[in-house]
Amino acid sequence: MLTPYEEMQERIRRRPRTWVITGAAGFIGSHLAETLLTMGQTVIGIDNFLTGSRANLAQVYKTVGDHLWKNFRFVQGDIRSINQCRQICRSADVVLHHAAVVGGRHSIMDPVGANENNATGFLNMLVAAHGAGVTRFIYALSGDTDSDVSALPNEPSQTGRQQSLYAVTKYVNELYAETFARCYGFDSIGVRYFNVFGPRQNPDSAYVPMIPNWISSMMRNIPVHVGGDAGTPRDFCYVDNIVRANLLAATVEDVAAVNRIYDIGMGEGIALSTISAMLRDMFEHGYPHERALHPAHREIRYAGEQGSAADIGMARRLLGYWPMYDVRQGLWFTWGAAQLSGTRGGQKPGSPAGPQHT
Repeated sequence: MLTPYEEMQERIRRRPRTWVITGAAGFIGSHLAETLLTMGQTVIGIDNFLTGSRANLAQVYKTVGDHLWKNFRFVQGDIRSINQCRQICRSADVVLHHAAVVGGRHSIMDPVGANENNATGFLNMLVAAHGAGVTRFIYALSGDTDSDVSALPNEPSQTGRQQSLYAVTKYVNELYAETFARCYGFDSIGVRYFNVFGPRQNPDSAYVPMIPNWISSMMRNIPVHVGGDAGTPRDFCYVDNIVRANLLAATVEDVAAVNRIYDIGMGEGIALSTISAMLRDMFEHGYPHERALHPAHREIRYAGEQGSAADIGMARRLLGYWPMYDVRQGLWFTWGAAQLSGTRGGQKPGSPAGPQHT
């Protein structure tokens, strides 16, 4: 008997589509592109390289090879341009919207830029996708929108007081999508992420992702500083689980599943001390001095450093989502990629080599 994800893969392969991925050169966007190309789909990617990387696209090429790479069209563009949004949506069946200026600190330093990219850009994509007759619009959200809600696990229906302008822009996305469904009958699904990690995640990005930053620091023998105490639980989710959730949402046929917001994660928080112990075990042979290294905990400085646990019950029930990779497996994959790329988590372990071009 096939799992929901295996059934979804069969449906996708039987019916090739054209998929638009905004933020295609980014961490999550490049993993989405890679998976869809390996499934024989046509992919149109757009990125302005504000936070995305050409190296990420080069790694996708290495993985899929020349034969499948020909199904990928990349546009160096900007979703702040409604005309460019319309151009890339013209032949699209599905949109996976992941372009954004991420991170609470970045949005506080540049509120106008955050709003233009995350709110106006999102509206542009909604307008363009609706006008082009796109059948499904999946958009990335953030657990930061309910970061001041004390009860764990966080529930998809919860929205707390926003702790950053980034969180405000993501909440605006929810409101726009809800209103488009009501006014235009345009279906969408929001997928709310918490602490996603994996290969290709930049440890030096404005978002300051903890796990790649931690791995990079340990490999360079640099002290690690983490917000929150050792017992602070966070829901860490490996990126391949996020890819699965997106594809399940994009292809779900149950009408009751659309026009909703889903928490996507592991469904439980893991203490930072546990993550620290797992990483020290992985570093033990190549970096024996790291066995004695413990992170220095500092005061929480932004919403993403608070405790979190996704409530994945509705995603399990309506989408058939279930995380395939646990945190320890994800850490091994991320650590292996970091070893291959020299601290920056480039290609996945086992990815074939090939000329770097985009």
